Amino acid sequence: MSTTKTIQSALISVFSKDGLEPIVRKLHEQNVTLYSTGGTEDFIKNLGIPVVPVEDITSFPEILGGRVKTLHPKIFGGILNRQDNEGDVQQMKEFDIPQIDLVIVDLYPFEKTVASGASEQDIIEKIDIGGISLIRAGAKNFKDTVIVASVNEYSLLLDLITEQNGATTLENRRLLATKAFHVSSHYDGAIFNYFNTDETIYKESIEGGQVLRYGENPHQKGFFFGDFDAMFKKVHGKELSYNNLLDVDAAVNLINEFKTDGPTFAILKHNNACGLASRKTISEAYLAALACDPTSAFGGVLIANTKIDLATAQEINKLFCEVVIAPSYDDDAIAVLQEKKNRIILVQNEVELPSRQVRTCLNGLLIQDRNNITDTKEHLKTVTITEPTAQEIEDLIFASKICKNTKSNTIVFAKNGTLISSGTGQTSRVDALVQAVDKAKAFGFDLTGASMASDAFFPFPDCVELAKKAGITAVIQPGGSIKDELSINYCNENNLAMVFTGTRHFKH
Repeated sequence: MSTTKTIQSALISVFSKDGLEPIVRKLHEQNVTLYSTGGTEDFIKNLGIPVVPVEDITSFPEILGGRVKTLHPKIFGGILNRQDNEGDVQQMKEFDIPQIDLVIVDLYPFEKTVASGASEQDIIEKIDIGGISLIRAGAKNFKDTVIVASVNEYSLLLDLITEQNGATTLENRRLLATKAFHVSSHYDGAIFNYFNTDETIYKESIEGGQVLRYGENPHQKGFFFGDFDAMFKKVHGKELSYNNLLDVDAAVNLINEFKTDGPTFAILKHNNACGLASRKTISEAYLAALACDPTSAFGGVLIANTKIDLATAQEINKLFCEVVIAPSYDDDAIAVLQEKKNRIILVQNEVELPSRQVRTCLNGLLIQDRNNITDTKEHLKTVTITEPTAQEIEDLIFASKICKNTKSNTIVFAKNGTLISSGTGQTSRVDALVQAVDKAKAFGFDLTGASMASDAFFPFPDCVELAKKAGITAVIQPGGSIKDELSINYCNENNLAMVFTGTRHFKH
């Protein structure tokens, strides 16, 4: 039997009629018998095209307020019969079941209804039963049946039946079946997640995956699954790479800590801040952030918490950087930044980030709640005789925000709303501190009067000893070590202020 089949009959039952008319007209032109229900039937009739009501096949009307329309053996027999199976052929004749070669169906908008804040009753009524059954039936029997399960496939179907004069190949039908199973599984996943309260079960279905040039390295394939266009408007530059996206993610998470602060500018490299400063103007903030580590800033990702103006853009234009991100730009600033052909310029939109973070681990996944705690003055508990000054408190909070978004083990030095230096991703907290001290010295920063943040507690006083020798006068850490008193005692003996937050901020 030939694997190429010509469509002679079609069942059309859709929620949205957008884009349907050209298909209906083409099918009618090709003498295809059309079957339909309810609103779709009326739509086809209004086009002046003959259509057979499903009730004429089933001899049974729609019931239960439209909950039951197509769920009938004569409909599903017409879709599921195997045309090369003699038994199926005989039963089709015995029970007078019409052949259905094409099924066009879409589903009630469940996700949109949930997102609209509708009542549970309205949401329940948007759980499609007949449609999902038609999709699965048509997709299962792809050897004989064409299934179109989404408006997204209308153009593909129209091209196929136009170019092939109503015929489809097995390859065509298998492709459409694959797309249909995606529609059904995505839909079922959304319904499950609406009802699910068991945190030990995880289901996720993300549409619109993007193929990247490559992954972390050129020999690795790379993909991005998410709605990038919802988060950003890309106004200039080349396509973002896998590594660009990781850095952009780190930049967004970091700048969110300073969302309600004054003008703040951050420069990141390999997911860590190499420069960050808050000033009266965004231009001053940028220049101060760049001065933190101009070497690492080369090829980095730049992000601001407020509009980038012309003065700032002119300074940025002197630096080679991969990506610039801001909530808005002056027009003349955009013009300057666009002078570099490949520089990626992004406008950041207000979008709520996922409440959970997911990463692969071994042969499965690790899932955790997003770290939504940002240390504030209200969290601080002074544990030393020496109290931090008002400026030190500001710098301690500033340093803590950076520390939270830096790879562990980490130490961050800050002074007057400026990142002085940091030690990142070290296997020892002492090594992280030494790295931060050396880096500050290399760029000529005076640590006298600076504040220090640590992402975890100090099990020994060695870190505060080194910090004191470097000129640090205030320290912020979570506390919680059984040997906290050793560090506290050293601070008391050496006039260091130390505050505990009670919250650890590891970032592995």
